[in-house]
Amino acid sequence: MASHSANTAAPATTAAPGAATSATSAQTTAIPTAPAAPDLGSPELNAAMTAGLQNAETVLHRQLAQGEDFLVDKISHLAVAGGKRFRVMFALLAGMYGPRSMSDDVVNASVVVELTHLATLYHDDVMDEADRRRGAESANARWNNSVAILAGDYLFAVASDMMAELGTGTVKHFAATFRELVTGQMRETVGCEPGGDEIEHYMRVIQEKTGVLIASAGYLGSMHAGAPDEVRDALFRFGRHMGQVFQIVDDIIDIWSDPKDSGKVPGTDLREGVWTLPVLYALREDGAAGDRLREILTGPVTDDALVDEALSLIRASEGREKAEADVERYRQLAEEELDALPAGEVTDALRALLTLSLKRLG
Repeated sequence: MASHSANTAAPATTAAPGAATSATSAQTTAIPTAPAAPDLGSPELNAAMTAGLQNAETVLHRQLAQGEDFLVDKISHLAVAGGKRFRVMFALLAGMYGPRSMSDDVVNASVVVELTHLATLYHDDVMDEADRRRGAESANARWNNSVAILAGDYLFAVASDMMAELGTGTVKHFAATFRELVTGQMRETVGCEPGGDEIEHYMRVIQEKTGVLIASAGYLGSMHAGAPDEVRDALFRFGRHMGQVFQIVDDIIDIWSDPKDSGKVPGTDLREGVWTLPVLYALREDGAAGDRLREILTGPVTDDALVDEALSLIRASEGREKAEADVERYRQLAEEELDALPAGEVTDALRALLTLSLKRLG
């Protein structure tokens, strides 16, 4: 591995010719502007990431525009609605550890991960009977469950086609990733086995449903950039731990956030019958408060007064403190993987992303 790749961001002008052309022509085909990346601590790194994200956005929307006319609006629905493109950004950053930073293959690998993420959102909304996603109507609410399921399936097909172009190594890696994603979804759907540890079960679910796809973004981005095996593996493990941090932080925000800051209505998960980590810790507590919470949380809570009461009981418990202790544990594990990577601007940027997720807790 060239040490320069790990320590200095490739300038925006080093993007592969095909990718650069895509970004330029995006303006003439009404392709949306990519979401802005956070400040990565270096003007050169910021410029490279801005160009890379736009290249990936162009590839994403062009892939979605290739279907039949009656398909395009449905399979593009969530991509057009927005999203942070965090997995894309992580894949592109991971690619900076190799000599082929921002190459077409790195950009395409990032899009494969994003397409898979979008597909899972369609399916999640059907399973959760969600009405909204990214500030817009969910696909199942706008059309119906069948359309949403088929749209997600179609996105998997698009991703598979792109994987075939990237080679058998990508296909093999992503087959394992997808198997783990489905295992996590099935594990969540079936529920914890009788007598099992609910918190341990939940941790496995979020690692399988959230962590593995973020991990794969780091692995594939670095692999297609030509980074060595030890770097790919460290980025994969870092992605897993960062996924745990992100999900648990989201769990805490769902209970304690101010809607003006987070854009989320507290208790959304409770209304959907989803018991997140702070809730599971609160449900374990003894005493009258714990008894009352267990009495309320026998299924989805739709009554506003009961939601408010449940939130008050959870906020008065040690659920947040224990969840934050888990966040710190996974942060430390993620930091250990960063310490194994070459020191430099790219590793510093990954550390900044991890820190940024923690700042959301306030």
